[in-house]
Amino acid sequence: MTKQPEIKLSVRNLVEFILRSGNIDSQFMSNSRALEGTRAHQKIQKDNKNKGYEPEVSLKHTVDYQGFTFKIEGRADGIIIKDDLLIVDEIKSTNRPLEYLEENYNETHWAQAKCYAFIYSVQNNIEQIGVQLTYYQLESEEIKQFLEVLSQNELTEFFYKLIDQYLIWASLTSDWVIKRDDSIKALDFPFEDYRKGQRKLAVSVYRTISKNKKIFIQAPTGIGKTISTLFPAIKAVAEGHTSKLFYLTAKTIVREVVEEAFSKMKEKGLEFKTVTLTAKDKLCFQTETICDPDHCEFAKGHFDRVNHALLDCLQQENYFTRPVIENYARKHQICPFEFSLDLTLWSDCVICDYNYVFDPRVYLKRFFMDNGGDYTFLIDEAHNLVDRARSMFSAELYKKPILELKRVFKDKVPGIAKSLDKLNAYMITMRKLAAADHHYLQKDEPKEIYPLIMRFISESEEWLAQNEGRDGHEQLLELYFTALTFMRTAEFYDERYITYVENSYGDSRIKLFCLDPSYLLSEAIKRGKSAVFFSATLSPIDYFSEILGGGEDCYKIILPSPFDVNNRALLIADRISTKYRNREESYLAIAECIKTVYDQKFGNYIAYFPSYQYMNDVYDAFSENYPDVYTIKQSTEMNEKEREHFLSLFKPNARDGVLGFCVLGGIFSEGVDLKHEELIGVMIVGVGLPQICFERNIIRDYFNKKNQRGFEFSYQYPGMNKVLQAAGRVIRTETDKGVILLIDDRFSNQSYQQLFPMEWFPHTRVGNSKELGNILKEFWGNS
Repeated sequence: MTKQPEIKLSVRNLVEFILRSGNIDSQFMSNSRALEGTRAHQKIQKDNKNKGYEPEVSLKHTVDYQGFTFKIEGRADGIIIKDDLLIVDEIKSTNRPLEYLEENYNETHWAQAKCYAFIYSVQNNIEQIGVQLTYYQLESEEIKQFLEVLSQNELTEFFYKLIDQYLIWASLTSDWVIKRDDSIKALDFPFEDYRKGQRKLAVSVYRTISKNKKIFIQAPTGIGKTISTLFPAIKAVAEGHTSKLFYLTAKTIVREVVEEAFSKMKEKGLEFKTVTLTAKDKLCFQTETICDPDHCEFAKGHFDRVNHALLDCLQQENYFTRPVIENYARKHQICPFEFSLDLTLWSDCVICDYNYVFDPRVYLKRFFMDNGGDYTFLIDEAHNLVDRARSMFSAELYKKPILELKRVFKDKVPGIAKSLDKLNAYMITMRKLAAADHHYLQKDEPKEIYPLIMRFISESEEWLAQNEGRDGHEQLLELYFTALTFMRTAEFYDERYITYVENSYGDSRIKLFCLDPSYLLSEAIKRGKSAVFFSATLSPIDYFSEILGGGEDCYKIILPSPFDVNNRALLIADRISTKYRNREESYLAIAECIKTVYDQKFGNYIAYFPSYQYMNDVYDAFSENYPDVYTIKQSTEMNEKEREHFLSLFKPNARDGVLGFCVLGGIFSEGVDLKHEELIGVMIVGVGLPQICFERNIIRDYFNKKNQRGFEFSYQYPGMNKVLQAAGRVIRTETDKGVILLIDDRFSNQSYQQLFPMEWFPHTRVGNSKELGNILKEFWGNS
C-alpha cells in the first residue's frame, strides 16, 4: 500500500497563511512586543497557577484527509477547568486600550484558539469546550477576556474548512516532492570527473548530514567547495535525511556562485526550488523604504494578493533569484521582500546571509522560533563567522544621541524627556569611570541601566505610534531600536560577556561585548539538525571548531590542494621586519622586493599591507623610486563602481601590466576571482595582525584565562587568516602559475609555519633582492 504524503504544519502557520488579508503596515509598532508578550504570558500563567490553570500545553494531531496525512502541532497558552467547563485559553498582549477591543477584533486569534480547542476536544473526547481569548494591556496590565462555548462538531467543521482551503497547497507540495526526489535520484555529479579531494569532501558532507552532526572542512581553492557541498546535501534531501537546506554566506558574489551551481545541476535534470534572499533596502521598489499603505502601493492590499502570487510563481518557476522575485512582485503588485520571505516556506534551499539563521534580532522566526527543525546549514567562508557572530551577539549605547533627544523632547513630551534625563545621568556616571584612560571595564552586567532603558522604551512607544513624521520621530525611533537591541542582548549575558565603557571622539558608549560566541552559535545551530562549516582558510581547524561552537563530537577534515605545487613559487623574505617599531625603515626594502618580483615577468600583481597607512607610505616610496610602473591603490571608501573599475584593470595579456596596492582583510583580499593571467603574483607584507586595540586585548585576556591561548585567539589566528585569504587570490585554476611572496621575519618562526597549509611546503627563504630575482627567473623560465 502506497504511503500517503505527509504535510507537517503548525497551527499558527496554517491559520495565518489561510486567513491573512489586508495591508503591510509597518507604521510604528512596538518591537518590544515579543519580549513583553512573553512576560505577559508568564504573568497570567503565574497568577492562575493554583486556580486549575495548566500552562503551555503541547498539542499534536494527525489526521488522514483527502489523500494526505496532516500532522498539525502547536502549543496552547493554557488549559483551565472552571465550573465543570474545560477552557482552552489563548493569550494576546496589546498596546491598544481594551475598550477598543471587540469580540471579533482579530479573526486569526480566534482561529488559533479554536484549532487548539479542536485538537484537545478530539483527543480527550470532550463534547463541549470553552474557547477563550485573553487580552493583556501592556501599559495598564488590565485584562479583557472573551469566551465562547463550542461543541466538538462545531470545532471539527471549522478545522476542516481551514484544511479544505489548504488542500491546493498540500497537493502542490506533495506533487513537487515526488518530482523533486525522482530528479535527485537520477542526478549524476554535474562534472565528468571529481577533482583531487572532491569526492572525499562530498562523502564527508553526506555522512555528516545523515548522522545529524557538525563538520569543519578546510578545502583549498580549486576543489570546488560549492558543488561538493551542495550535491551531497541535495542527495540527502531525497534520502529523507533533511527537509530543507540553508546555504549561508557573507557575500553577494558567493550567493551568485551558488545560483550558478544550481543552474549547472538544472542542466543535468535537477528539479529543486531555491530562493535567494536580498536585503530589504536593496529589493524595495520605492525610493524610501516605508512599509505602509499610505506610502507604498505594494504594501497596500499585499496580503489580499500574495497567495495568488505565490501560486503563480511556484507553478511556473523553480529558481527564485532576485530578478524572478521582482518580476512576480510587480506583476501582482506586492512587496518583493515579504514575497521572498514567503517563498522560503516553499523552497528546498534558502540562499542567504548568516544573519537569517544566527542573528537574534533578524533570524527567520517562521523556521527557528521553536528550534529543532529538520534543516541543514551549509556555512560558506565560515572563517568570516567569528567576528560576525561577536557583532550579532553584542550591543552598545551611545551618550550623545540620548542628550540630543533629551533637549528635543524637554518641552514637548515630559515623560520621554525624563526617561532620557535618567539615562543621560547614568551615562555621565559611566563616562567619569572611564576618565582615567578612556576605558572602564567590568565583568558584571550593568543591571542598573536596565530599568532606565525599559522606562525609556515604554515612554517612547505611544508617542512613536502616534507621531510619525513629526520632528524628532526618526531620531527617537533609531534610539528606540538601539535600546531594544541592548535589552535583547542583555538576556544572553553570561561569563562569556564583558561590559565596557569607552570615551572617544567626544562621546561615550557602553557596550555589552560578546568575547566568546561559541555557546550562542552552538545553540543557534540547534535550530537545524546538521551543519557544514567550510572555507579555504579554516586554519588552525581546532581553533575554528572551538570558537564556532563545534563541540567535542564534531567532525574535522583538512583537504590538500588539487593544484600542482610546481605551478607556484612560495618565497619568504624574512630579513625584513614589518613590526610597528621597524616600519619606517622598511619602506624602501619592501618597495625593492615588490619591484624585483614585478621585473621577472611582465603581468598583473597585487601587494597587500596590514593597514592603509603602511600601504600609503610604501606606495609613496615605490612611486618615487619606480615611476614607470603602472600602479593603482585601494582607497578607504570605494563605491561599487570604483571597485569594478579597479578589478577591470587586471586584464589577461594586457599591454601594460598593473601593480595593485591593497590592504589585508579588505575588499580585494577575499572573494576576488582573478584567473589565469589576470593575476600572476601577490606580495604580502606582514603577518596580518589586527591593530592592537582595547577590544582585541579584552579578547586576549579572556582566552588567556580560558585556555592560555589569548594572543593566538585574539591576534595571531585572525591575522594569519587574512594572509591565507590574500595568498588565495593567485592560482585559481589547474593551469594557473604564480608567485606568493611573504615579507616579514616572523613567517620563518615555528609559531607561524605551523599555521601554513600543507601545500605551502616546500617554500624558499630569500635573503636579498638578487637572490629573489634569480629564483624567480628560474621559476618563470620553466613556464
